[in-house]
Amino acid sequence: QQNELNSFLWTIKRDPPSYFFGTIHVPYTRVWDFIPENSKKAFQQSHIVYFELDLTDPYTISALTSCQLLPQGENLQDVLPRDIYHRLKRHLEYVKLMMPSWMTPDQRGKGLYADYLFNAIAGNWERKRPVWVMLMVNSLTEVDIKSRGVPVLDLFLAQEAERLRKQTGAVEKVEEQCHPLNGLNFSQV
Repeated sequence: QQNELNSFLWTIKRDPPSYFFGTIHVPYTRVWDFIPENSKKAFQQSHIVYFELDLTDPYTISALTSCQLLPQGENLQDVLPRDIYHRLKRHLEYVKLMMPSWMTPDQRGKGLYADYLFNAIAGNWERKRPVWVMLMVNSLTEVDIKSRGVPVLDLFLAQEAERLRKQTGAVEKVEEQCHPLNGLNFSQV
């Protein structure tokens, strides 16, 4: 039953009330039907919405892209053990070869091409830090490729907030997410 689902919604009792909602970074279509009505209603009634990051801000996207890169002059081949680097390279060649068969007719109808999608996800992979390459590889599956073009829940809610002319903001800066991940040593990654 919809009203029995765990809503991941906390209410901060004040006037007017504030809400805290836990999201997940997956295409919103995978979870939207399971988000209880009380959470959707709280969102609809809100005037101000804050997100983890402002995924609608071009600076945020640019900063996220930049933080993933190795220091100038370094390449992934320089920091990964040779056998892992070659396995990774072969795997990415396999994904690039398979990607056209993983795409949906709907994606093709929207003008998405496999080469474009591969480059959007894996472009410049040889310059990325190992932790970001690991996250990238984890998202290069058939299921994830089929859902590309559908915004993740956070982005969907941010786009809805903008469409509904709600005031929006972010509680974190890119650096607050980036530096801890970049601080992991190789064995941790």
